Amino acid sequence: MFAGAFALVEAAVVSYLRILLLNDGHNFPMVIIPPDIYYIELWREGATMVMLVTVGTLVGTTLLGRIGSFMFAFGAWDIIYYLCLTFFIGWPSSLLDLDLLFLIPVPWIAPVLAPVLVSIGLIVCGGWLLLFEMEKNHLILSKKDIAIELVAASVILYSFMNNNGNSYPEKFSWTIFLSGLIVGISYFIWRVLTSEKDALRN
Repeated sequence: MFAGAFALVEAAVVSYLRILLLNDGHNFPMVIIPPDIYYIELWREGATMVMLVTVGTLVGTTLLGRIGSFMFAFGAWDIIYYLCLTFFIGWPSSLLDLDLLFLIPVPWIAPVLAPVLVSIGLIVCGGWLLLFEMEKNHLILSKKDIAIELVAASVILYSFMNNNGNSYPEKFSWTIFLSGLIVGISYFIWRVLTSEKDALRN
């Protein structure tokens, strides 16, 4: 419920922003964001992350559950956000439409399909972590696990931010993006399955 309500509010705000920033009705290239709006957006985006982290912290009862709750809420929020945008303003018309995803620390630009795929992964993996929180044999995250997932996430973020500050990137690095996404999800699934096997043996 929180993810859905928050997504609707976010979509409403972005609908207003798109009216201000569209260039002759086109998504890209966008007009330059006025400094006053830009700095307000930085604060809004920072507050968005604080709210999602807070929800994860309040819902989970263990570190594993809190991480899972945050991932699940983030993924659900992002997908519902795009559904609300489609309902409000009829955009995106295609999952391949370019979108300005985030501004911190530099603009993140990618086709809508990219963050949607990440969100699906977050929902599945976050939900799995929540299930582990309720089990007797908890999944124990090692430093290696965290390091591998952080590297995979960094690769995905690099694909989003690899635009050299260009408001109209010529192409999106699908190879880089998918390599990070596949490694992150594949390692997570392997780690969970091996943990379940170890629990059954014990």
